[in-house]
Amino acid sequence: MEFQERKALLQRIRTLIEPVIEMEKCDLVGLEFAFERGGLVLRIFIDKPGGVQVGDCARISRACSPELDVDDPIAGRYRLEVSSPGIDRPVERLQDFERFTGYRAKIKMGPDAPRKKYTGVLKGITGDLIQVEVDNALVELELNHIDKVRLDLSTEEFMELGAAIPKAPEERHDDQ
Repeated sequence: MEFQERKALLQRIRTLIEPVIEMEKCDLVGLEFAFERGGLVLRIFIDKPGGVQVGDCARISRACSPELDVDDPIAGRYRLEVSSPGIDRPVERLQDFERFTGYRAKIKMGPDAPRKKYTGVLKGITGDLIQVEVDNALVELELNHIDKVRLDLSTEEFMELGAAIPKAPEERHDDQ
């Protein structure tokens, strides 16, 4: 699958499932395709206040599967995986580039870019340009030429980010 075709398909899938995920009180952090032994995998990364549990992943998978089955945006067979974003959290939306300003990230560019990889500190956005400080120089990257961005966090930064997300109120279970 070509780079721009894959980006367009992932955007179509985001548009399709993001409302479903929001109804389940979670946030769609990112999407990716992976080709693994056994075939194509669509990974959905979710987050929520207080963190993601295994039950959240199962619930989101059950909620998204019918939407993906009805619209059927992916040709052929694939496996659906839902998980938390983890320490190497994907950054895809403009608001996330703003949110994670000041954090290190690893950036993989698309096939037409003159340079394929960058590692630097996210500095914000201007229009559709992502600003990154790389080797003490400010670089501006066009969002539509970026393939993947992953935060490059230390354990301390990861823990601080987790602490910055408010805890969800305790759910009450009345089994009477």
